[in-house]
Amino acid sequence: MSKRKLPIFATVLTFIGFLLLYLPMFLVVQQSFNASKHGLSWGGFTLDWYTGLFDNAMVQTTTVNTLILAVVSTLVATFLGTLLAIGIHRTPWGKKMRYFYDMSINVPVVTPDILMAIALAVVFALFRSWTSFFEPGMLTMIIAHVTLEISFVVLVVQSRLVSIGKEQIEAARDLYASTAGAWCRVILPQLSTAIISGALLAFTLSLDDFILSFFTSGPESQTLPLYIYGSLKRGISPQIHALSSIIFSLTLFVMLLLVLKGIRKEHKLAKSK
Repeated sequence: MSKRKLPIFATVLTFIGFLLLYLPMFLVVQQSFNASKHGLSWGGFTLDWYTGLFDNAMVQTTTVNTLILAVVSTLVATFLGTLLAIGIHRTPWGKKMRYFYDMSINVPVVTPDILMAIALAVVFALFRSWTSFFEPGMLTMIIAHVTLEISFVVLVVQSRLVSIGKEQIEAARDLYASTAGAWCRVILPQLSTAIISGALLAFTLSLDDFILSFFTSGPESQTLPLYIYGSLKRGISPQIHALSSIIFSLTLFVMLLLVLKGIRKEHKLAKSK
């Protein structure tokens, strides 16, 4: 059978879509090598903006803060989200309670970030009237990010639990496995991909978040999104272009590794058949 060719308009629309997605990022990469500070014209090729990153203490501090925030909030959200997904799915709740839990999980996903940020700022202000433990800083930012990320982790893990079903636990216990043994040897290995996917999603959300961080951060807990936003008022430095290019390159590298891993896995499955 001959393959059908795509209509010309579909090819053009696809090309335009990819152009709109990646042209801005490639322009940022191009400007990171531009010797002209303002980027209005090409001033020659240079690597000074990349080497300058190692001398920029503010960029280094905000990068470390961003990674700490992303890693800690991802670990907490993944752990709590996985436990919550298991509890909701495995407990024989009634229809009304299950509907309530499902709605509670989906509300943070569909609620605009600005509303969540304002609500958290009000809650932290209330807590500060009792204790100074909730002063704006890294702790409040971690709590805010976990609040956002946990629902996404629950949704990812819960969808995998639905496909696994409840029969495997019963079958394992029929074969004299303890409940803990059944979970560790049967269910968790099958959940591992979903847990990792939820963790990667949470990590990406944390790295990308600006609004929650803006409302809950302190003077000593600035992150890269906040630093870049502050740079807009002074004019974006070419070092920001260089930093963005590095992050973009690392993301592409990780994506290529995952794609190559998937292709190798498909080849192995094809050979085994």
